[in-house]
Amino acid sequence: MTGGRIVAPRVWTTVLGSTVLGTTVLGTTVLGTTGLVLAGLSAPALAHPHVWVAAREEILFDPQGEITAIRHIWTFDEMYSAFAVQGLGKDGKPPTREEMAPLAKTNVESLAEFQYFTAAKTGPKYHEFGEPTDYWLETDANKIVTLRFTLPLKNPVSARKPFTFMVYDPTYFVDIELEKQDPVVLKNAPSGCSMSTIKPEPLTGSDQSKLSESYLSGLAPGQDFGIKLATRTLLACP
Repeated sequence: MTGGRIVAPRVWTTVLGSTVLGTTVLGTTVLGTTGLVLAGLSAPALAHPHVWVAAREEILFDPQGEITAIRHIWTFDEMYSAFAVQGLGKDGKPPTREEMAPLAKTNVESLAEFQYFTAAKTGPKYHEFGEPTDYWLETDANKIVTLRFTLPLKNPVSARKPFTFMVYDPTYFVDIELEKQDPVVLKNAPSGCSMSTIKPEPLTGSDQSKLSESYLSGLAPGQDFGIKLATRTLLACP
């Protein structure tokens, strides 16, 4: 985040191994221990998005009624989940949290470069986050993977002024959509707090064309495109 705005990461694509379109990719950032990686491309990226996430968010308050952290609960799509659990687990059973601990650590550390896909602000001022805590990966009976981690604010924030946050990937490499049921939960909030989620405006004809063209051309739909598809959560307390 620079000068009060989100800095979009470079264009990325999902690859197996470290070769894309016959060109060896250098500076690869590993997203997992199974060969699924995010690699910075010199060639055009594949069609966006590549990974789908159903997100549930928890806003954590301290005893003084200030916001201290956002806890992310992100459930991945079947394809990413299949890559993530490949080679893990015994006798066909889903892998344990302990088996997935190295992958959880790698995922959380790799998200730091992208501000953890999280933007929070009060008025025009963006808030800074510290390093994640309490992170782990878990799977359900169908081996669908969920990443949980707590993202603390560097300084507690009063909710007496409207507090807004969004979870999104600026390049739309990852499509993050809030769960339909209980997408955001307040934990230990003062009485009288109100909260609402605000859906993004429909894409303009021009943006629809950019998104359609990205599927045909393999190019990203545009820098900071993801914010146009992000749901905002607005919170205020008395």
